[in-house]
Amino acid sequence: MPHVTAEIASQPETWRRAAGLAPQVAGLLPAPGERVAVVGCGTSWFVAMAWAVLRERAGHGETDAFAGSEFPTGRRYDRVLAISRSGTTTEIVDLLAGIGETPSTLVTAVPDSPAARAAGEVVELPFADEESVVQTRFATSTLALLRAHLGEDVEPLAQACDTALTVPVEALLDAEQCTFLGRGWSVGLAFEAALKTREAAQFWAESYPAMDYRHGPVSIAQPGRLVWALGEVPVGLADEVAATGARFVHHDLDPLAALVVAQRFAVALAEARGLDPDHPRSLTRSVVLG
Repeated sequence: MPHVTAEIASQPETWRRAAGLAPQVAGLLPAPGERVAVVGCGTSWFVAMAWAVLRERAGHGETDAFAGSEFPTGRRYDRVLAISRSGTTTEIVDLLAGIGETPSTLVTAVPDSPAARAAGEVVELPFADEESVVQTRFATSTLALLRAHLGEDVEPLAQACDTALTVPVEALLDAEQCTFLGRGWSVGLAFEAALKTREAAQFWAESYPAMDYRHGPVSIAQPGRLVWALGEVPVGLADEVAATGARFVHHDLDPLAALVVAQRFAVALAEARGLDPDHPRSLTRSVVLG
């Protein structure tokens, strides 16, 4: 069994453990009213995108999300929150080392790392680390922690994750292409679902904001393809997709739990294609530039 399969299955428990840390690390994470930039690369950037929307919706203050390489160094923030599973990603290490006196916090699975040494504060999630190159539980556990920090009750999310682990995905494996859609904070999760599918299964997957999907991307929908929505579905969209002959996929789950179904789809698709989902082609655990 691939490592990633076990890591996906462990998520209800890692979400609970992450949420349990929230009171202990509250002083290290952004406080209400702070103007915050949250940064990451790849999967961590998509988590940053999701949480930025959730934080602003919760009334905690202006929050911008950036890929690590695209942080606007001339813009002033009260805190930079960085997300990095390994703590070795070059863009994140360089960013934390170069922001001067701006307070910074790193959420990581590896506390003894270059990024941890460069950050002002470190929140450790070693129990969410992974052997697979493909990220699953670290990213979702980080978002569970950050949602708990906003005052959300994570227990219903963990229970929804239990449900997500039982949702059948086998009937979707004959698809030739998949487009993932989200709205609001689930746009970042849609981007992550597509990335997981590309990484693990070398499969053609795209992602868009659900409302923007009508503005061009719907033109590739046709029989044999999937249009998969995470979270809120715009009125009329399911019928429009059905009219193209594509299959509309949606699960009535919290979008974070719905992402788990997409993770399982990506791994099952990889195995059906004879691929090793733990070791995707051309990828390593972390991008470290020379």
